[in-house]
Amino acid sequence: MRMTDLKHGWAVVGNDGRRLGTVKDVGQNYVLTSRGGRADDLYVPASAIANVREETLHLNLTKRDAEQMGWEQAPRDEDALEAAPGGDLHRHV
Repeated sequence: MRMTDLKHGWAVVGNDGRRLGTVKDVGQNYVLTSRGGRADDLYVPASAIANVREETLHLNLTKRDAEQMGWEQAPRDEDALEAAPGGDLHRHV
């Protein structure tokens, strides 16, 4: 599964089966996850996604562990989703 295949509104669950939240936005390295009534969203790194099945992202850690990882902070680097493999290699800066 590529990050570009993930969609807004899909469920995000821990490996304990407990729902962490809903996909709000997708970047190249992170999935912004809305936690419903909570004020702060989580920037779940792609490395924490174990698999994707039936519009649900399954994490490789429990919901509780995910909530304690400090993922409330936005990534320091730009995390724009790359639509095409390889990007724009001929762009001049």
